[in-house]
Amino acid sequence: MSNRLYSVVTATGSYLPTRVITNEHFVSTAFFDAGGNRLDKPGQEIAEKFEQITEIRERRYVTDDLCTSDIGFFAAQAALASSTIDQEELDYIIVAHNFGNVSATNKRTDMVPSLAARIKAKLGIKNPYTVAYDLPFGCPGWLQGVIQADYFLRSGDAKKVLVIGAEVLSRVSDPHDRDSMLYADGAGAVLLEARESETPVGILKHGTRSDTDQFAHLLRMGTSYNPEYTAQDLFLKMDGRKLYEYALKTVPQAIKACLEKAGVPIEAVSKVLIHQANGKMDDAILKRLYALYNIQEPPAGVMPMTVSWLGNSSVATLPTLLDLMLKGELENQTIQPGDTLVFASVGAGMNINAVVYRVPEEA
Repeated sequence: MSNRLYSVVTATGSYLPTRVITNEHFVSTAFFDAGGNRLDKPGQEIAEKFEQITEIRERRYVTDDLCTSDIGFFAAQAALASSTIDQEELDYIIVAHNFGNVSATNKRTDMVPSLAARIKAKLGIKNPYTVAYDLPFGCPGWLQGVIQADYFLRSGDAKKVLVIGAEVLSRVSDPHDRDSMLYADGAGAVLLEARESETPVGILKHGTRSDTDQFAHLLRMGTSYNPEYTAQDLFLKMDGRKLYEYALKTVPQAIKACLEKAGVPIEAVSKVLIHQANGKMDDAILKRLYALYNIQEPPAGVMPMTVSWLGNSSVATLPTLLDLMLKGELENQTIQPGDTLVFASVGAGMNINAVVYRVPEEA
């Protein structure tokens, strides 16, 4: 049997911002609804209800001196430091984000040069054939970068690709919108390398869908809900209920389709690594996924979670989760050689993607 090329994760890294923001931070905030009406519930009640619905009790924000490209660089540094390669050997650096650099003092998005170009420069890589580019694809952007890397590696055109997910949502969330409590900052990175193998290993299959016809604007940019906020800054807005319904209906189907494409039964899945968007929503997605296989309850511990203490950092949630698990920093959660993992994400677009990955038996 002849060997084939597969895409294998050989190193990971992440950056968790140092500012820990608990739900108490929002108790004195004046929140408004989409119609500009101030919510009349006590702040403590709003915060407690929020935690019940989302399971988020705290999140991380960057310090004022840092931007998205900075924390993406930190995650890239960490991944490369844990690898055995010369960074000059990288064929691609793909950076997933959605808002570019937004400074602490100016809400204007700065995306020129690309964040990938800035990170490559910060790393000091001289090789002109290390191609650096950005990928805005909503929250599924990092996983879509992994999918693109897989095409490059399987084709034989590339041997080493660094995929980074970095976001600073704290600076694009409306301080007067309850949904701002969901959002967090962070960065994660993975190094993918081409490996020859007689048996399937690494990325087995993947799938992506974009439902723009009816759902393109469930996540969008808009002005503050506070009618007295006179600046014309644009903030991230979402139709929470419709998004929840969309995710519950489509994400389990997308994951099942990817597993079937890979020929992997649900019983063989060791871990489901899902975008850390909202704890209760992710629980419901997982339960519906297993229900598609007539399994009433998912296996205990099959879906590791970080959203309760890291919040929703968009493209950073999956690579950060993976890095924490591989480095033994997530309590009671490990990844073993031979495990079959499923990655999945949903976000603005609306976009959904999934990847089935088999951990190599040998490093």
